[in-house]
Parts: sequence; C-alpha cells; structure tokens
Amino acid sequence: MMVGDGIFETVKAAHGEPFALTRHLRRLARSAAGLGLPEPDRDALAQGVREVLAGAPKWPLARVRITYTSGPGPLGSARGDEGPTASIIVGPQDPFPATADVTVVPWPRNERGALSGLKTTSYAENALALAYAHERGGGEAIFGNTVGNLCEGTGSNIFVLLGGRLVTPPLASGCLAGVTRALTLEWCGGEEEDVALDDLYRAEEAFLTSTTRDVQPIRAVGGTLLPTAPGPITAKAMEAFAARSAELTDP
Repeated sequence: MMVGDGIFETVKAAHGEPFALTRHLRRLARSAAGLGLPEPDRDALAQGVREVLAGAPKWPLARVRITYTSGPGPLGSARGDEGPTASIIVGPQDPFPATADVTVVPWPRNERGALSGLKTTSYAENALALAYAHERGGGEAIFGNTVGNLCEGTGSNIFVLLGGRLVTPPLASGCLAGVTRALTLEWCGGEEEDVALDDLYRAEEAFLTSTTRDVQPIRAVGGTLLPTAPGPITAKAMEAFAARSAELTDP
C-alpha cells in the first residue's frame, strides 16, 4: 500500500485500558465505507487492541494505532486484489503542553473533496502544515476551508468562545468527526456553527480537542495572544471531560 489508500484510528489508553474504543471502531468503519473498502471486523480489531495492550508496558498514557488499508497493490494508483490488511501498534504518549500556540496555514481544507471527513492515511498535507506551524512557533496548524470558514487542526478539532457562546465548526465544514469533539459537545455543551476563519483571532477563549490531548486551551493564534488560557469556559470543559472520562472508559 504505497499510495495512502487506507484509514486509521488513534485510541488513547491509560494504564493499559483503551478509551472510547467502540466509538473509534465505529468511525473506522465509516471511513472504510467512505473509501469503498470492505467493512472491517470490529470485534476482531477490538480483541487485537486488547491483546496488544496486554503485551505492552502499562504506560500511564499510550496511543494505539489501528491501520486498515486496501492491501498490496500494483505500481500505480489502482487497487490490488489480495484484500485489505490491518495492523495494530502501541507506544507511550507524552502529555501535551498545558496550553497550545496555533498557526493558521495558507492552504484550505476542501470540504467538498472525496476524502472530506475521512481519517485516511493520506497525511502528507497534514505533515506539511504541521511543519509550517512548527517553523513559526506553533504547536498545531489550523486549516480554514474553501469558503473561508474555520475547519480543524492537523490532528484536532477546535472550539471557540465568541460573544459568550461556545461553538465548533460543523462537520459540513470539512472537519473530521472527532471522538473527543463529540464527547465534548455531549458532556460540556457548545453548538455546531460556521465560524469565519478570521474570527479565531478575536475569540474570547479557544481550545483544541483530540484523542491524546483531551481538551487543550489555546494561548495564541499566530502572534495574537487570546485574552486568557484557559478561560473559565475552557476550564469547565477540561474539568467536565476529565471527570466523565474517568467514570466511563467506553462512552
């Protein structure tokens, strides 16, 4: 599989226990359908995740990577006929910094593209964007979309507080249907609404969500410092997410 014709999921594990595994495997199946791949055996993958974790050190925090591809193919863009492959690996995960500085990149997400909303292994665009952010002092890159609205990070979703309202871009913006994003909406509130990309610089508060960072306050957007990080709404979201995720390992 040399052309990025595959999908993946990253699952957080704490002391050997995976978090929200059912939701991740459900999204993996949706991504497979979106690419026209055979439906993955979710029960077998869940068992594989638990076996891999059982054989690994009980790290305080780890990331499990499930990769599912179209399988071996010819030298070209066509798919082969040997069937899909699946692999599961695990490694330790360092905690993210207490706050994030983000950089808006000049390349838009195509909310109408064939891969929009799918978690595929075609990650060169993300790698380029993250390198662009790192060169400018950012820890995460933020994409707008083709109509100038806020979309997502390379490996995160984004929430902003504007006029006292907590909002996050809708899935129609082209962003990934993040597992942590969905849980944040359920547990912490907020609304899905289009946000102009420029409004990110004027946010009263903002934070990133992702599997391995949970809820991470944004300190600065480019050279623009936000008023506070974490602000009171972000702090409440962080507390609520931590409490609920400690109670429920597979919400």
